[in-house]
Amino acid sequence: MSEKLLANKIALVTAAGSGIGRASAEILARNGAFVMVTDRNGAAASETAASIRAEGFAADASALDVADEGAVAAVFDALVREKGGLHILHNHAGIQVAGAMEAIESADMRRSYEINVVAQFAACRAALPHMRAQGGGVILLNTASNAGVFLDKGMVAYITTKSAVITMTKQIALDYARENIRGNAFCPGWIDTPFNGPYQAQLGGREALEAVVANMVPMGRFGRPEEIAEAILFLCSDRSSFITGHALVVDGGECLAGGVNSSV
Repeated sequence: MSEKLLANKIALVTAAGSGIGRASAEILARNGAFVMVTDRNGAAASETAASIRAEGFAADASALDVADEGAVAAVFDALVREKGGLHILHNHAGIQVAGAMEAIESADMRRSYEINVVAQFAACRAALPHMRAQGGGVILLNTASNAGVFLDKGMVAYITTKSAVITMTKQIALDYARENIRGNAFCPGWIDTPFNGPYQAQLGGREALEAVVANMVPMGRFGRPEEIAEAILFLCSDRSSFITGHALVVDGGECLAGGVNSSV
């Protein structure tokens, strides 16, 4: 690839051991960034980083539980010491807690908030001084979901937390725009990744899942991780240099039809 949109940039991606997180790490690296690949599963993070290096691009890996604020700050600090900066943070880690209000407990809601909202906040906060010291940067691309822009039966924890991610991201973008620090949210729909495994099992197999997706998504199919990666690259590069506080929905039109279930 001749055009290096992210030459000399340092990026960190959470939950990059598989799926969208892995696709994000790959496209950022292919476009010139050094990528610190992190995942709670350290072996999966290492495999992603090794695959990137095998293609001739730059990456390293670290096991990281995003719920551990001390560990997050330590990984960021070490990356800046070793590489000299932090220009891009893609907060992708998240969980899906399904169920209507009477089907889940307060502990489920707290856990959902802890990972989907508080962990993203903590990572942004840890990145801020590094971004500020270098005169700005794409402080974050926070993964929300198309579930953050419409309502969905029986998904109170997921809908609430993904909506919160969008609002939090907009507020951060407003607060730091004058410091040349941009923040945007990314809202995928049904993407063909391992994240869909539990729901596929619940439905009884891949064929049943594909039928659900075909019915729900106006384009009639899953999105592919490589398609999603292109949107990630756009939001993390200077191609979006005048965009901040935006929630980009990439879902094949599902939100236009109202949605029934969530997939990210």
